[in-house]
Amino acid sequence: MSMSPSRLDALDWASLQQQLDQDGCAIIRSLLAAQTCDRLSDLYSQTEPFRSQVIMARHGFGRGEYKYFRYPLPTPVERLRTAMYSRLVPLANQWFERMSLPTRFPPSHSEFLQQCHAAGQLRPTPLLLQYGPQDYNCLHQDLYGERVFPLQVAILLSEPGQDFTGGEFVLTEQRPRMQSRPQVIDLKKGDAVIFAVNQRPVKGLRGDYRVTLRHGVSRLHSGNRHTLGIIFHDAL
Repeated sequence: MSMSPSRLDALDWASLQQQLDQDGCAIIRSLLAAQTCDRLSDLYSQTEPFRSQVIMARHGFGRGEYKYFRYPLPTPVERLRTAMYSRLVPLANQWFERMSLPTRFPPSHSEFLQQCHAAGQLRPTPLLLQYGPQDYNCLHQDLYGERVFPLQVAILLSEPGQDFTGGEFVLTEQRPRMQSRPQVIDLKKGDAVIFAVNQRPVKGLRGDYRVTLRHGVSRLHSGNRHTLGIIFHDAL
């Protein structure tokens, strides 16, 4: 169960960055092979890879459930998290500079995790999510402490129309003094969406301003849906 680094190397990162600047999200088609998706989905029924399970309805998060991986992460998850961080960190630093935020992120993910751990954020945040009929995920942000990397990744591990119906990935953007703008993201099995965790800069007539994003999943009509979530900061 692996992912070739050359798959990430071959991507047009300038175009992905332009898309993230424009929309707050960008899709990578077929990032993971179908076999890798299936093997990751199969992990959900196991206990050993995970540190905790969350039943969404108990917390008012929606319906469905998810499990946080424990350290050490499964090899493909660890590789993805490390490799994608190094490619996204230049944009993260640009965004923070444009938003006049003082934080700058180090070039390697291991250095960033050291900062998280020094701030008491010790628990890994990559997770597997599982949805069944009528399940959904309320709009939310994955903030787990003061150290927050501004981008994260979700990878759909199931095939829409075949494994499940409904259950679209939804992103909303709250603009100053305006109503929220929704986006429904069309994902297929193995596709990844990179998106803003909390805030991102947008060019306005008088310079950059900040918009706030939230994400969720619409109600499933049938079947089962699994997703891999890769969050780059650790949790308190």
